[in-house]
Order: sequence, then structure tokens, then C-alpha cells
Amino acid sequence: MITFTSIALLAALAQQPAAPAYKREVPDSLIAKVKVSEDSARAIALRRVPGGTIEALELEREGGTLLYSWDIKVAGKPGITEVHVSARTGRILSVEHEAN
Repeated sequence: MITFTSIALLAALAQQPAAPAYKREVPDSLIAKVKVSEDSARAIALRRVPGGTIEALELEREGGTLLYSWDIKVAGKPGITEVHVSARTGRILSVEHEAN
């Protein structure tokens, strides 16, 4: 039997964002300090590595700078490309390919 409560629950679940398909380390203590959303930073990083797929994200403070560190894999290319995006400005801080 479908009830009003069941419908409300299904509607609420449908509105929740799906969990990302990548490893994600985003401490609550740092998330409150970001000015650029994770979604925006992901789009910026992926524009820098066309055809890439996110494998991992870490929100961290490095050298006093709050940044998103994205590990991006490109099919057919060994290793990963690490893209650092400022969590305050959205500017790309560094891009480095790490071969396995």
C-alpha cells in the first residue's frame, strides 16, 4: 500500500544528491571555510584534463592554502593527473602527472 508518507519519503530521497563515484576526503572542519563549491572545483579540474575521470578528492590545507586536490585518470594513459584548485578562488594552483 502506498501512503502519503511513502510518497513524501520517496520525494525526499529523489532530491538528495547521489554520492560521488570517487574516493572523497572532505573534513567538516575545512568545508565551512571554502568559497568555491566542490561541484565548481570539479568542473574546473575536469576542464584542465579533458576526457578524465575523477578517482579521488581531498580537501586540504597545503602551505597555508586551502585547496581541492583532484586525482584524475585518463583512459589509456598510465598514472594519474593531480590538479590542485584553490577552494577560495577557483584558480588552478598546479597540475602534475604522476606515473605509476
